Amino acid sequence: MSDNAESGLPVVVGIRFSKIGKNYYFDATHIDDLKIGDHLVVETSRGWQLGELTEIVSDPEVRKNASYKSVDRVASPVDLLKHEELNNKAEEALSECQRLVKEQQIQDVKIITAEFSFDENILSFLFICESEDVPSLNQIKKSIGKKFSVGRIDFHKIGPRDVAKFYGGMGACGFPTRCCTQFLGRFDSISIRMAKTQGISLTPSDITGMCDRLRCCLAYEHCQYVEALKTMPKRNKVVMTPNGQGKIRDIAPLRECVYVQLPDIGVKEFNISDISEAKPIREENKPPEENNDSRPPRRSRNRNNSNRKKQ
Repeated sequence: MSDNAESGLPVVVGIRFSKIGKNYYFDATHIDDLKIGDHLVVETSRGWQLGELTEIVSDPEVRKNASYKSVDRVASPVDLLKHEELNNKAEEALSECQRLVKEQQIQDVKIITAEFSFDENILSFLFICESEDVPSLNQIKKSIGKKFSVGRIDFHKIGPRDVAKFYGGMGACGFPTRCCTQFLGRFDSISIRMAKTQGISLTPSDITGMCDRLRCCLAYEHCQYVEALKTMPKRNKVVMTPNGQGKIRDIAPLRECVYVQLPDIGVKEFNISDISEAKPIREENKPPEENNDSRPPRRSRNRNNSNRKKQ
C-alpha cells in the first residue's frame, strides 16, 4: 500500500459483496495497512454494504479515474457481528421464499440465495429459471414484504455458471476446486469451435462442466492454438521426412510436431523443421520441357486441307 500512496495516484481497491459477484472499485487512499481479505464498509447505489477486499489495483490507468466512491471504514467487530446476524436473517428469508415458490407451484424457478444490504433496506433474492419467460413473482414479493420489513425486495435471475460458482465443489476435470469458484471473475463466451481447434474430443462428458455448459477452460489455451496452427501443415498432407515420404496423421501445434505415417515404419514424430512438402510423383518423373525455338514449325491443318483440294 505504501508504494501505491507514494506514486501520487489514489489507492484503488476491488471489493466483492457476494460469492458470485464481481469486483467493484473504491477509493481507499485515506485508509492504511489494507490487505486482501479485509472487510470494508462502503456506500453503494444499493445502500450501505459490507464487502471483502479482493484486489489492490496496480494499473495506473484504472487508478487515474477519480470518480470512485471512498471506502468509509474497515469493518469493526461490531460490524462483523451485525453482518453475521444479517446472514442468519437472510437464511430465514431464503427458506420462506423457497416455501412460497413450492406452495404456489411456480414452475422452473429455483431460489438460490438471499441477501440483506448492510443497512437492511434492501432484500435481494438470486434465482435460476429454466424457461426464458420468467413467471411472475409479485405474489411472493408481497408475502415476503409482510414478514420482513424492508424498503425494497429484488429478484435477480442468474445463469447455470453462476449457480455452479455459488455452490462450488470439485470440477468436472477432477480438480478439487472449480475454476469459477477459485479465480474466475467473469464468464467469457465459449464455443464448440474452441474444442475443435484444440483437437479435443467432442464427447459431451469431456467438454461439459458441472454447470452442464461448455467448460470455461476451453478458452485458456485457445489463442495459443490459433497462433500455432498458422505455421502447421494440414492433416493427410503428403510430406517428405528424413525417413522418406509419408502422410501426416496428426499434429501437435504447441510442440510444433507432426505424426507421419511412413511405409514399413509406421507412425513417427517429426518437428515441422524436419519435413518439407513432397512433390507429386507425376512431376518428379516428368521429362524436362524442350526449348520451343528448336521445334519445327507446325503446319496448319486448314492449310493442308486447302492444298489437297487444289490437287
